[in-house]
Amino acid sequence: MTDFTLSDLEKIVATRARAAPEESWTAKLVAAGQTKAAKKLGEEAVETVIAAVGEDRKNLVDESADLLYHLMVVLNIAAVPLQDVMSELARRTSQSGLQEKANRQNP
Repeated sequence: MTDFTLSDLEKIVATRARAAPEESWTAKLVAAGQTKAAKKLGEEAVETVIAAVGEDRKNLVDESADLLYHLMVVLNIAAVPLQDVMSELARRTSQSGLQEKANRQNP
């Protein structure tokens, strides 16, 4: 087991986002903008689903890591702190998932 957390990843992404794009994939992705980063996040989500459906444990772990990394990049570009996401998750877990879904307002 590791002590590495999503908060650690958030800090690494923030640091690397400030590097020169030719020196860091994170900086290059940030420089390309939110559209590029969000598309990459979507690609990683699809790859994660494929690994899950294929019951490929190793690939599922690898793709999940990619997915979480790219989510941190998207959040960084949007200036959304991980803590905001965690607070929303905490709020949602105060009730069952079915109750939470039923309580959402329809657009």
